[in-house]
Amino acid sequence: MPPVPVAFDSGGALALETRSLTKRFGRQIAVNAIDLAVPRGSVFGFLGPNGSGKTTSIRMFLGLVEATSGDISVLGERMPDRLRDVLPRVGALVEGPAFYPFLSGEDNLRRLDSADRNASARTRRDRVGSALDRVGLGAAAGKKAGAYSLGMKQRLGIANALLQPRELLVLDEPTNGLDPQGTREVRALVRSFAAEGTTVFVSSHLLAEVEQVCTHAAILSAGALVAQGSLDELRGAGERTLRVRTPDAGTAASVLARLGLEPSLPPTNGDHAEVTARLTGDSIDSAHTDAIVPALVASGVRVRGFRIDEPSLEDRFVALTGEGFDVVR
Repeated sequence: MPPVPVAFDSGGALALETRSLTKRFGRQIAVNAIDLAVPRGSVFGFLGPNGSGKTTSIRMFLGLVEATSGDISVLGERMPDRLRDVLPRVGALVEGPAFYPFLSGEDNLRRLDSADRNASARTRRDRVGSALDRVGLGAAAGKKAGAYSLGMKQRLGIANALLQPRELLVLDEPTNGLDPQGTREVRALVRSFAAEGTTVFVSSHLLAEVEQVCTHAAILSAGALVAQGSLDELRGAGERTLRVRTPDAGTAASVLARLGLEPSLPPTNGDHAEVTARLTGDSIDSAHTDAIVPALVASGVRVRGFRIDEPSLEDRFVALTGEGFDVVR
């Protein structure tokens, strides 16, 4: 019996969607039944430790690798059935740019553009010049690509993805090898793409960068999708920590317990002792938070400091994968 067709998003709300997408290499499962939903107009961060299946997933999205099972929809079209119709609407920079070192940046882009059957030769010069200017390489257009820095090559790769109008950009480590100034430039580029309505899918190991430019993210671990959603949703699913600095740690702990929390006392009680309590789920709302300090003061607690540590994307990542950000690929 043939498989039942999957009903993908028909309202156009998603730029990329997968259902039970799986890739095996022999007995090894590289990507394990992931259900991904990338909203149109979002800047979507794709995170995961080295070997978690990010690049393999991206290659399946673009029809570069055949999926073992599952379904893919890109811009509302089933892949890879509609590959020829979809790819002209998608720009991609995957696993770093590769160019002819003896050709200039401009000539490299012209050569690549001429290989695109949908590209007009009549407007090629203008489109190449515009793409180079867009990524800040207009002044280096005549310079041989072999003399480009790694950051310049990265921007040239992005320029290649911009030779035609794109509805979706897939960027694999777009800030790889860039200095702080280059990183800021690429960050501004990504924001400008999104402002124009282009969906940007960014694979990155730099969590700080993702937090600055992305609106949504997904986290892979050992080939499985362990979390996805808006950044606020991902952070909100983490654990907040209440911290009270006081010389009256015992009394403070009693007050917090009376308010329904589970405080932890420091090893020693001094002027700088800090009582902590985990805030999970709906254990405490904003009104409850506002009542804590007055309750402490009313009980004679001398409050030297009070704060609530909000979870970061890095905290959530470590909790889900057990890996630090420095090994994310």
